[in-house]
Parts: sequence; structure tokens; C-alpha cells
Amino acid sequence: MFDHGPEYKARQVLEKPFVPPTITLKDVHDAVPKHLLRKNPWLSSYYCIRDVVCCAAIFYYGFSIEHILAGNFGGFVPLSAAWQIRVARAALWLVYWWFQGLSFAGFFCIGKSLGHQTLFNNRYVNDTLGYFFHTLIMAPFFAWKASHNAHHRTVASIERDENYVPYERSDYPLPPKEKAKSVDYLEVFDETPILTLGRMLVMQGMGWWLYMTINAAGSNRYPKGTNHFSPYSPLFRPDQRLGILLSDIGILGMGLVLRRAANLYGAWAVFMYYFIPYVQCVYVSTVMLTYLHHSDPTIPHYRKDEWSWVRGAAATVDRPLLGWAGRFFLHNVSHDHVAHHFFSYAPFYHQPEITRCVRKVLKDDYNYDSTNTFYALYRSFTQCIYVDDDESIVFYRNKFGESVRGVAKDKLQQVDENWNPEEQDNGTKVVE
Repeated sequence: MFDHGPEYKARQVLEKPFVPPTITLKDVHDAVPKHLLRKNPWLSSYYCIRDVVCCAAIFYYGFSIEHILAGNFGGFVPLSAAWQIRVARAALWLVYWWFQGLSFAGFFCIGKSLGHQTLFNNRYVNDTLGYFFHTLIMAPFFAWKASHNAHHRTVASIERDENYVPYERSDYPLPPKEKAKSVDYLEVFDETPILTLGRMLVMQGMGWWLYMTINAAGSNRYPKGTNHFSPYSPLFRPDQRLGILLSDIGILGMGLVLRRAANLYGAWAVFMYYFIPYVQCVYVSTVMLTYLHHSDPTIPHYRKDEWSWVRGAAATVDRPLLGWAGRFFLHNVSHDHVAHHFFSYAPFYHQPEITRCVRKVLKDDYNYDSTNTFYALYRSFTQCIYVDDDESIVFYRNKFGESVRGVAKDKLQQVDENWNPEEQDNGTKVVE
């Protein structure tokens, strides 16, 4: 559990410096059968209905917890002592919170797919359903859709990416690189384990709302006050403002629904049935999941003279997040994230097969990591601290000022001179 996956270790080998990908978008597209890019409205409808049914079934289970205890689990587990009842009740609630949190996370992930217009051929159907799923979990659908699609166009670009943009060396009071020693880095970055844990809990528990409200971990090219709730935020174009307003109305409406439920059934019931699973949803789907897609000591970031859309799309990592539960509830978002960046307009239910095709083309440029997800989270949080200012291709450095991977300097400046960012955006069919 507390060891690096073999794929991660292979990328760490300093004797094999990183060589930037030289494949073309045509190479990737030619490898994927076109039927995998087509939408199946019936199958898409099934997944939307399945997610709602699963959520309702888990709610029903939660409402039945006291009946299950009163009936001694159908007579199969007799509970006589008070402590046995307390332990059983706690176990049943933990099961409810875990699976309802995954169910809410599934709403986020399927809403994300709908925001990419990948499930139905009608844009209004995609947007209406995406708005429904995201509003139920207090997520601003149209705001997230706008910034997330912008992220897909600029992924791994230090100057242009939208979120999880690395801090740079100049952001910290460090001496010049050629003069700095380990003690200089430790003086700035070293901290007690309890403080590290506290910062991790803040990121996991509050990171989503910090990003939404103050653009924390977002691009620093935006001014202070940038957020996902103002229709006039610099994140959005004028033609997107109506959608931002609708997102705000949806969140406000859901807040009123929860307030009404609290008046009818009590605040404690809303806390137990909705709020705790909601926090679990935010922890899994909107922070841990998205953070680990692009924050890894062995994954590069590029500056403009070396960045291309293909290189950016390849600069992410597939992870078997939560195993079967990640496949079932999270709709392959982490298992097939590389394929998702190359084919964000393909339905998620085709992504496993697309991954197999893309992997054959990318070869050594395909990134996978079987490291235990929670250990990978700790590793990235403690080792992905900053990147250098004076390099075109950079890897995260740790609190000692060290990186685990180097770049083959003789392979730089290999960006396709014919690459056109406007044509690339059209080619990837990112829909605003």
C-alpha cells in the first residue's frame, strides 16, 4: 500500500531522461475506430437512469437503517447488548455515507460528460441533464463546463491552463538556483507532519469551494476576485453569462430545497442523509480525482515554446481509482483519463477500448500508475511543490529542491511547426 507502482518507478529512472512526445494528432486519431466516437442515446439514457436509481436505492437503504437494526438484520444477526446496536448502527451509516458519496460523485462525473456533449446528439438534452445532475450536488454546471473545456484546450500549459497550475520558483523567497542548498529549501518548505495533514484536509475538504469562489489553484493570470459565480468573471465570455446565471439560480434553488427539507425533517436528517455524503463526494470526485490527473512528480508541464495540444493531452495519468467502484460510479474518469483528453467528445462507455487503442500509439508516452490512490495523493501533495522558472519542460520539485525526472535536452524544440491552435481546438470538438 505504501510503495510506488512499478509504472511510476519506471518513469523515475534518471538514466532514461524524459523525451517529449513527437506523435501527431493524426497518429492518435487513425488508431481509434470511428464507431467508438459515436454516441448511443439508448446506452447514454441507461447510464443516466442507472445513476438516479442507484442514488434513490441508497437513500432508501439509509431510511431503512433503523428498521434493519430493529429486525436484527432479518433475524440473521441478533443484537442483544447496547454496544452491539451502537456498533452496528455506526457500520450501517458508514456504508450509507460511503456509497451515497460515490453516487453523488457519479452525478458529478456524468454531468461532466454531459458538459462535453458526449452522451446525446442534442446539445439542449446534454445541457439540461448536466444541469440537473450538477445542481443536485450544488455544482455550477455551466460555469464548470466553461472553465473545464478551456482546461482541455490548454492542459499542461503553464501559461494558459485553467487549474492545478504549478507554483513557480519565483513565487517563493528562494536564493538563486545555482547557489541554493538543501537547507535553503527546507527553511521555506519544511513543516511538521501535523501541518501537512492539516493542509491536505483543507485541500480535500474545502478545495472545491476555494477554487469556485477565489480561483485557488487556478491560473494566476486572472485578477483577484475571480470566481465561478459572477457572470462577469474573466473566466467567461459574454455569450456564456446567461449560463453562469442559471448555474447560480440552480445552486440557490437546491439550497432552498435543503432548507425546506431541514424544516420538515430536521437539520440533523439533512446533515446525515445529504451533507456527509456531499462532503465525501467533494473529497473524491472534485478534488482527489482531478488533482491526481495532473499533479504527479513524473508528469511534465510545458511552457509555450515546447507546448502543443498533443503533448498536453499526453501529460496526464490513468489511475485505477477505487477499482470497480471507480469504474461503476465514476464512469471511467480516472481509469481512462488519457483517452478522455485525446477524445473528450467520445462517450465514457467507449473510453476503455479507446484507451487500449491510444496506448498502442503512445507506447512509452502513455502514463499509468497503479500506486495506491491515497498514497499517490500523499506523494503528490508532499512532492509536487513548485517548478523551475527557466526551463521549457519542467517537472515538480520537492521540499529539497529535487525532481525525480530529468529532460533530454537534445530533444527539445520538437513541436510540430505546422500545428495551429485554432485548428486543434476544432479538431478536438470542444463544445462551449
